Amino acid sequence: MSTTPLLQAFATVFPAELPDKTMIATILLVARFRRPGWVWTGAVTAFAVHVTVAVAAGSVLGLLPDTLVQAVVAALFATGAVVLFRSAKHPPEEAAEDHTVIGSTARAAALGSFGMILVAEWGDLTQLATASLAARSGAPIATGIGAWAALASVAAIAAAFGRRLVERFPIQRINYVGAAVFAGLATWTLVDLAM
Repeated sequence: MSTTPLLQAFATVFPAELPDKTMIATILLVARFRRPGWVWTGAVTAFAVHVTVAVAAGSVLGLLPDTLVQAVVAALFATGAVVLFRSAKHPPEEAAEDHTVIGSTARAAALGSFGMILVAEWGDLTQLATASLAARSGAPIATGIGAWAALASVAAIAAAFGRRLVERFPIQRINYVGAAVFAGLATWTLVDLAM
């Protein structure tokens, strides 16, 4: 198995997921349940479902003519860049209420996190990026592993250090970095298409 698609998926998904609503949701879930390990377990299980769906969709997309696939992939990355850029200009509002559930069970934390992340991630930018990368690379398993590892890493950061991280690095700046990565990938795909 080539590591290039795995590393490309990780490098694409990681910066896009940092400023995402899922990271904020994970931080809030940890604050609510006070069980970061179980919140992370629920989140990464939901990510596994999403990556599987994205890789399957990308594999089907990969069966189409190469020119069409590259055009669709470039459009998806360009759309992602625009979405992240707009998000950087309009940062999310902080949650004002504290909904802490003291003494919650591990099962409640894991299942609650799984359900929340499953719904929050459906059709998300990183899911579309994973599908695009799987279609472009022709290596769906490596792409899936890289995307899942990036998502799991962001969830781990959110669970362990989320509140402190958001205080140190403004979400807007992280969004700009993600937008630049997506714009670069769109440009790279268009250059490949032109050659």
